[in-house]
Amino acid sequence: MKIRRTLATAVVAAVTTPVVLLSVTPALADAKPSAASRAQQQGERDKPSVEELKEAAEKAQKAYDDAVAADKAARAVLEAALSDDAPLAVAAETAKQEAALAATAKENADKALTDAQAALAALPETATAEEKAAAEKAVTDAETAALSAGDAKAAADEKAATAREAADDARVAAVREYSKVQNAMKEALKAKEAADKALADAEEEETEPDEPDCVFESKLKTVVTGLPSKIVAGSTTDFSLRVTNGTDKTLDEVFPFVYFHATDKSGYNVIDKAFHLQWSTTASPAWKNVEEVGSAGSISPLKAHAHADVKLRLKVDAKAPAGDGLAFVAGDYINDESCGGNLPTEYAFELLAAGSAVDDVDDAKPGKSTPGTPDNRAQGVTSTTPVDSGDSVATGSLASTGSPSALPQFAAAAGAAVVLGAVAVFAVRRRNADSAS
Repeated sequence: MKIRRTLATAVVAAVTTPVVLLSVTPALADAKPSAASRAQQQGERDKPSVEELKEAAEKAQKAYDDAVAADKAARAVLEAALSDDAPLAVAAETAKQEAALAATAKENADKALTDAQAALAALPETATAEEKAAAEKAVTDAETAALSAGDAKAAADEKAATAREAADDARVAAVREYSKVQNAMKEALKAKEAADKALADAEEEETEPDEPDCVFESKLKTVVTGLPSKIVAGSTTDFSLRVTNGTDKTLDEVFPFVYFHATDKSGYNVIDKAFHLQWSTTASPAWKNVEEVGSAGSISPLKAHAHADVKLRLKVDAKAPAGDGLAFVAGDYINDESCGGNLPTEYAFELLAAGSAVDDVDDAKPGKSTPGTPDNRAQGVTSTTPVDSGDSVATGSLASTGSPSALPQFAAAAGAAVVLGAVAVFAVRRRNADSAS
C-alpha cells in the first residue's frame, strides 16, 4: 500500500542518510521543499503521458519484430555455415581426401624402396655387373620416389589441417554472430515487455476513479515496554509494543512500526543491518521475521479507546561493534474516509560489545512526545483484538522531532526526519482505497 510504504521509507531514509544531508533543520524545511520533495515533484513533471507510452510501446514492438526477423535470417546463415555443403567445409573435405591419397602414395613408395633394397641384397655372387648395376639403380630410384612421396604427403597434411581449421573457425564465428542476434532479440523482448507493462499500468491508473481525500488524524499511541537501555551484541532481547486507539471509532487496520538504527562510537558508521527483528501475538504465536522495513504485523480491527499488544524479539549480530542506537516506534491506520498515525517515539539505548557483562539494566526511556501527538498517559480500555498474521505491510508514520536524546550524533537524523515526514503528510492526503491492502 503506497501510503504506508511512503511513511516507513521517510523514517528509515531519515536515519540512514549521510550526516551532511541530515544536517538540514526544521526551519530550513519550512522555508523550502526538501530534496525528497523536489525529487518527487520533478518525477511527477517528468512522468510520460499515456500517448507517449503508447508510442514507446509501438516502437518497442517494431524493434522486437525486426529482431525476430533478424534472428530468422541469422539462423539460416548459421545452418548454412554448419552444413557440410559450406564452401570451407567442402574445401576441408577435399583437402582431407587429397591427404589420404598422398599417404597411400607414400606407403607405396616406401614399400617399393624396401622391395628394391631386398632385391639388391638377394643378388647371388654369380650376378653379373649389369645385374648389380640395375639393382642398385632400382634402389636409388625408389629412394627418390619415397622422398618425393614424403614431401607430397607433408604438403597435403598441412593443406588439410589449414582447411579444417578455416572451416572450424567459420563455424565458431557463425555461432558467435548468431548468439549476438539472439541476445539482441532477448533484449528487444525485455524492452517490449517493459514498455507494454508501463503502458498498461498508466492506462489502469488513468481509468481508476478519484478517491475522496483522506482526513489525517494523529490519535494513535505506541508504547514500548521491556526494551533495555543497554543491549549486548550477540544477545536476544524480548520486549513488547502496545498500540492504543485514541479515536472514538473502530480502526479498520492498524500497522505497528518498529525500526532500529545505530552507529558505532564514531557516530558515522551505520550498523542497522546488525539488528534482526521478529514479532508474535497470541493469535499468531509463531515468531515471524520483520520482512518489510519496520513492519511488525497488522491489527485488524482495533476498537475505539482499546489497545492491542505485539511481542517483539530483537537479535543483534555478535560482530556488531559497540555504539549507540535508537528504536523508532510508531503506527499508522487506515479507514474508509480517514487515516492517521503517530509520529515515531525514540527509545535510546547503548550497544555493548559481545561478551560485556550487564547488571540491573533499566528499560530504555521514550523521548518527548512529538507536538500534535498523544502523550504517554494511559488511554482507553484493554482490548483482546488479535493481530493479523497475514501479509499486510506495517510501516511508520512521520518522522520524530524534539526528542531530548542522549545521543548527539542522532540529532541531525531527527531533524531530517521532520523534513521527510512533512513530505509524507502530503502523500497521505490522497490515497487509493483499492491499493490499501
